Order: sequence, then structure tokens, then C-alpha cells
Amino acid sequence: MSATRSPKVSERVAPKAADPQPQKKKHDDDDGPDFSTLFRAWVESHRASLLDSLRRLGKQPIGSFFTCLVMAVALSLPMGLSLLLSNVERLGGSWQRAAQISLYLEINASSAEGESLREQIKGMPGVADAEYVGREQALEEFQQQSGLGEALKELPENPLPGVVLVTPKEVDKPALEALRQQLSELPKVQQAQLDLVWVERLAAILKLGDRFVFGLTVLLVSALLLVIGNTIRLHIENRRTEIEVIKLVGGTDSYVRRPFLYMGALYGFGAGILSWGVLAFGLDWLNDAVVGLAGLYGSDFALAGVPVADGLSLLLGAVLLGYIGAWIAVARHLRELAPK
Repeated sequence: MSATRSPKVSERVAPKAADPQPQKKKHDDDDGPDFSTLFRAWVESHRASLLDSLRRLGKQPIGSFFTCLVMAVALSLPMGLSLLLSNVERLGGSWQRAAQISLYLEINASSAEGESLREQIKGMPGVADAEYVGREQALEEFQQQSGLGEALKELPENPLPGVVLVTPKEVDKPALEALRQQLSELPKVQQAQLDLVWVERLAAILKLGDRFVFGLTVLLVSALLLVIGNTIRLHIENRRTEIEVIKLVGGTDSYVRRPFLYMGALYGFGAGILSWGVLAFGLDWLNDAVVGLAGLYGSDFALAGVPVADGLSLLLGAVLLGYIGAWIAVARHLRELAPK
């Protein structure tokens, strides 16, 4: 039997089909730079503009100093007058203390009745405080203040009544008149006296001073804007060719404007620091004479210095004025520097 040979089956491995090339992923670059890149570029641009402004101001230290000094003097005048008015108002005492109502009691009113009346008045609406001055204390104070101590000792009895000093919560003339009328009807009260004439005069003077300071502030702020605008204009003229080249190659107005805005803010910052120092030195120098004058009248009054909050407000206002003045100047001259 002949054996039949089975054909040899050769297993051929079919070549695998070539994998399709992987599709190229779209990069984020197709959508433009991300936010972090843009933010870093923005910060770097502002940093470069600030350093450039500082460098240019440093090249002209004397001119920059005198520009800041002129601005500081203009800022110091209204701020100094405002601080002096605040000190004058403090010198006059609080409005409530200045508008005290004096209740003169009957001669036969005892100290116990005076204290009882004081407690009753202190609990009334519209009253901030009440103080009772007895007859003996009133006589002692009168002897010290009038210089008639020896003559008053010859009197057979104390002619002065007890007094209740009432301090109102608010200074309003109609309300004070109504309160005075109400207090005058209390038992043991012989007379209720309210003297607002000098208070009204002082308030009128302070109101006039406030208006004067406001008007002076408006004038000096306008002058400051002109000063900073003229200074920035000179810097623009010195860099005219550079600005024209930047605009020809596609530089935006904001890019051109940015260094000058920083320059204006730096001028304002320097002026604010100098103005703060001038005010602090001026008030301290003037305070010596004020203390000496107040001592002659037996008072311990002294001028208050520049409060930190007012100093920071002055500094912030100076920076804003410098920034605004620079913006106005650059906006005006950028139109003239448009490429032709």
C-alpha cells in the first residue's frame, strides 16, 4: 500500500496591514497663546515700562526733583489749610460742649435736690450728659476767675445759686430751643440759659474756611494737571522720533502711552511723599509757637500732626493726579504723532 504523502501545508503569516499613520494632534498653538502666557507677557511689558520710566527720571535727577517739589508745594497748601481748620474746630471744643445749657437753680435748692435734678435730666432724650455745680463750688470758681476773692468774703452769704450744666447730643438750634424751654419748666429751675451766638459765629467762620479751601483745591489741582501735562509733553517731544518709528512698525497706542503714564504716576508719588514731609515739618515747626501761646492762657492745646489716613489719602491723590495729567497729555499728542 502506497502511502500517499499529504501535501505539506506551509503556514504563511500574512503581513499585517500597515497601521494608518496617527493623526497629528492639534496643538493649543492653533488657538493662540493661553492665558498664563498672555499674563506673563502683560506683566513683563508693564515691568519694562516702569523700569524705563525710572531710568529716564534718574537721568535727570535735579529736574525731576524740582518738578515733584513744585507739585508738593501745590498739594501742601490746601491740605495744610484743611488740617489747620480741623485744629481750630478742635480748639473750640466739641459742638456739644460749646452748646451747653446752663440751668440756674433757686437759691433755696439744696445739693440733694440738685443731684436729683441732674439724674432726672440725664435720662431725658436729647441729653448727652448733665453736671451739677453746687453753690460752694460755684463761689470758689468765681473767686478764682474774677479776682474778687477778698471782696466776696465780706458778703454775709453766698449769693450764687447751684447750676446744672446740660450737654445736648446734637447741635441744632430749633431742637436746642425746644430742649431749653422744656428744661426751664422743671421744678427748682429759676432760669435756663443757652448762648449759641459765638458757636454760630465759629461755625460760619469754619464754613467760610471750608469753601475757601475747596476753591483753592480746585485751582491748585488744575495747576497740577497743567504742570504734569507740560512735563509729559516735553518727554514726548524728546522721544518723537522713537514714537514715530514704534507706530510705523505696528506699535499700539497703549504700548506707546504706558511709559508716560508710569512717569506721571511716579511724579505724583514723589510729590506726595514730599508734600507729606513738608506738612509734617511745617506743623511741627508751627506747634512750638502755638504751645507757647496756649500756655499763656493756661491751656495745654497743641496742634495735631498729619494723621496717617490723611497722609495716605494725600499720597494716593497725588499719584492719581499724576496719572490723569499724563493720560491727558499723551492722548492729546498721540494724534499728532500718527504715521503719515
